[in-house]
Amino acid sequence: MTSRITPFAPRRVLVLGGTGEANALIDAIASIPEIEPILSLAGRTAMPKLPAIATRIGGFGGIEGLRAYLKAERIALVVDATHPYAAQMSGHTQAACTAVGLDCLRLARPGWTPREGDDWRRVENVAGAIAALGEAPQRVFLTHGRLELDRFAQAAQHFYLVRAIEPPEDFDKLPRAQLILARGPFGERDELALMQAARISRLVSKDSGGDATYGKIAAARALQVPVILLQRPASPAALAVGSVAEAVAWLRAHVTAP
Repeated sequence: MTSRITPFAPRRVLVLGGTGEANALIDAIASIPEIEPILSLAGRTAMPKLPAIATRIGGFGGIEGLRAYLKAERIALVVDATHPYAAQMSGHTQAACTAVGLDCLRLARPGWTPREGDDWRRVENVAGAIAALGEAPQRVFLTHGRLELDRFAQAAQHFYLVRAIEPPEDFDKLPRAQLILARGPFGERDELALMQAARISRLVSKDSGGDATYGKIAAARALQVPVILLQRPASPAALAVGSVAEAVAWLRAHVTAP
């Protein structure tokens, strides 16, 4: 009698990406035979850099849409490596994974730690950032992203320097502004030169963490420019790590478990 050997089937891991950590995680697990990674991107960038693996672009249609996708695609594990400020997506991911009984890991780089010479004013949201700018006219470097850009029009006394990968839809609503289209990372020397040339007196930023966008924080410290820092939203994750190495270890433990 000839025995039949069941072919090895790697476990499908959905990585919700859009960050450098997600890309690094994909690179790290692409060669692990027990894992079949699938990358999901929100589709907010028109020409994203795509890895050589299965990639899904676009939204899922809320919690129910993601839950249906997880079941239909036989996803075994989920890593939420979206931006630290992608609160809605993280909440939907946790809820969908709980509904179908899947383990989900949140991978989010730690926020920045203030150093001597930093002048940070932490605020909860864009409304708080606008209030923190004050009434006196300032020259503001806006680096908090494209969302809610139009709300700064209510503080029209300020000049705004906006940097984005693609033209923001609401940029023209800012009465006094300049747009720079560029893709990071941005080093401290370049940020210092940019802020000096534009005579920046305030920096508005998210507490993104990591090295890719830290140059502006270091430049603000060198120029003694106050930084208005939007606080991170609370994470709904039951389990979270701050490094790619920890995420890889978590995945290995799960895919090799009996």
